Amino acid sequence: MLKIESIDQNQFSTIIEERTSRDSETYEVIDERVKNIINSIRDRGDAAVFDYIEQLDGAKLDNLFVTEEEINQAFEQVDDELIDILQEARHNIDNYHRNQSEKSWYTNDGPGIWLGQQVTPIERVGVYVPGGKAAYPSTVLMNVVPAKVAGVESITVTTPVQADGKVNPNTLVAASIAGADQILKVGGAHGIATLAYGTESVNKVYKIVGPGNAYVARAKKFVFGDVDIDMIAGPSEVCVIADDQAEPKLIAADLLAQAEHDELASSILVTTSKRIANEVQQEVETQTKNLSRKEILDVSITKQGRIYLVDDLENAFEFVNELAPEHLEVLVEQPFEQLPKIKNAGAIFLGSYSPEPLGDYFAGPNHTLPTNGTAKFSSPLGVYDFQKKSSVIYYDKQSLEQVNQKIQKFAEAEGLDAHAASIRKRFE
Repeated sequence: MLKIESIDQNQFSTIIEERTSRDSETYEVIDERVKNIINSIRDRGDAAVFDYIEQLDGAKLDNLFVTEEEINQAFEQVDDELIDILQEARHNIDNYHRNQSEKSWYTNDGPGIWLGQQVTPIERVGVYVPGGKAAYPSTVLMNVVPAKVAGVESITVTTPVQADGKVNPNTLVAASIAGADQILKVGGAHGIATLAYGTESVNKVYKIVGPGNAYVARAKKFVFGDVDIDMIAGPSEVCVIADDQAEPKLIAADLLAQAEHDELASSILVTTSKRIANEVQQEVETQTKNLSRKEILDVSITKQGRIYLVDDLENAFEFVNELAPEHLEVLVEQPFEQLPKIKNAGAIFLGSYSPEPLGDYFAGPNHTLPTNGTAKFSSPLGVYDFQKKSSVIYYDKQSLEQVNQKIQKFAEAEGLDAHAASIRKRFE
């Protein structure tokens, strides 16, 4: 049963603290295993990777890479209609992300002075895609396409291999459509370590993006610093703000769509209407009975789901801004008028016909989003995550001479006489 609670401003902080600590699993055992995997791959390279694939995935391989023949076979196996949908989704994602591209800029603030910022793509990127028996082609598109838009030269997708030595054909087709340069049959922590440190046959990358299980998340945490990562994502979450004009059956469907991810997924309704709260509670119970992941839904909805009753929309938005949800649906009259009130959310969905799955698969904005309150300070994955910036400085001799005494004084104030000498010697 989805619980209903009436709350006021005095309770907001306590509720937020409880919710953001819901992923309280201890990682001691996982961390020890992950560190062993990382160290082994750093020391033994390909041999260790093959060993882990056999040990953890049950597959004995003689090549880590997906071949062109396997990609062609995948296109023959995947339904033509799905291929068309993937291509259209890629187009939408590409169009959206092209608006995010940053450009180099330069200024000439005075004679002999030229300053600027040079934007360049990261050269090599690794994209982790969960797999095995399941496939997540949407994850492939959302992670590879913005990297392509950014101009990344080499994009390596890595994903778990099945026991028969194959990769799910939907993943292969999506990777090809998105423009991945190569695909590895390496999942889990061993996939992250392979990308981060390279082997005899795999070039190391400079950044790793993409979601995964606890082993993948902890591996990303441990390799960070040697390579960059996108984020360490927590359990997925949706929050719906609804007034008394919203449709209960749609709210319930959207809450359940998020809850089916896993037992820790969070589905929250914040509403000003007691009637809506009661009807959504009943709809969730009714709709759950007809869904295939009923066991997961029951745990997720009971333990992590909630309906919060608030006095007015002002309180609703105040609470949501503190919650900073991954996905926020705004199911109220005139949702565009409410948009300026939203300060913290990974993705915002306005109106009854913009449900969260639209963003997951098709609309174009990225579905790799900050979770667990991190939307207060971070953003969806985007082109900017695959670009880096270098500052550019040019002074001619006359311009430097005009400020050389000031720089020397500054350096001496910090006790760095070699810095001062670096300037002084140019004018001796």
